[in-house]
Amino acid sequence: MIATESSIALILPAYNEALTISDTLHDFFQFIPEARFIVIDNNSSDKTGEIARNVIDKLGISGEVLYEQRQGKGNAVRKAFMEVDADIYVMADADTTYPASHVKDMIAAVLNGEADMVVGDRHSGGHYSDQNKRNFHEIGNNLVKWMVNGLFKADLADIMSGYRVFSRRFVKNYPVLVSGFQIETDMSLHALDKRFVIKEMPVTYQDRPEGSNSKLDTFGDGARVIFTIVQILRYYRPMIFFGFISFMFFLAGLIAGYPVIMDWILYKYIYHVPLAILAAGLEVSAILSLGIGLILDSITHQNKMAFEHKLLSEKRKPE
Repeated sequence: MIATESSIALILPAYNEALTISDTLHDFFQFIPEARFIVIDNNSSDKTGEIARNVIDKLGISGEVLYEQRQGKGNAVRKAFMEVDADIYVMADADTTYPASHVKDMIAAVLNGEADMVVGDRHSGGHYSDQNKRNFHEIGNNLVKWMVNGLFKADLADIMSGYRVFSRRFVKNYPVLVSGFQIETDMSLHALDKRFVIKEMPVTYQDRPEGSNSKLDTFGDGARVIFTIVQILRYYRPMIFFGFISFMFFLAGLIAGYPVIMDWILYKYIYHVPLAILAAGLEVSAILSLGIGLILDSITHQNKMAFEHKLLSEKRKPE
């Protein structure tokens, strides 16, 4: 049984959100006034931090403004996860795009033990497609969703939502190794790979208010997210990653070696000596890549066993 009087921390990464931070704090204060509000001012050049401090003092909120000079949402979240201690962690954007009206239901799912991570699903209700004015973001979201679900045999609807609630167990066993907006994708991948329970809840979504500019770079951030998935594939599914490389070397070796094989069949002599050397090198590379994949796959399996053992051996927090 999970303790009902659990501490809650609201994590709000903020970079130049002077226009929206006050409304965001007021909105969440209506629904979780008992939470500790943590605003991470991520090197803002406007008055985001000052406004947040004033609102926290005015409302009598338990909370503070932390500062993270290293640019990037991942760095801001890492700062909060390392310095804030709580039983339940709520993460949202500071731009009023995620209404706080859903937060109680999301917290309840974690408190009841239904999930280690609850994700606010913007897509199932059609709110994101209605509000989002950046078509390439929708395409990018679908591409990432397809890749992740295919890789991990999952059925997630919103891989990149910034509205999430986490258990303490997830937060304290999640190494934040990305620095930017790949953080949400990385969280989903880590949860899937380490078999944490993910639950999605449909939430409403509204676009930023007029005058508030998105920090997202459609192509730049999209490329970073795809690069993150490739890295995860290399680190967590090395047999697939290096197996594919091995197959490509093998195929290239066959193509390069075809004239060499025909020389031997027809003339019992090799005229295409350079191609023979190239083909041999490619096939050796294929064998080496396959061997690397097998070794790293065994190491990955051992790491998963060690991670499971760590979770099992953790002392249960007194209720």
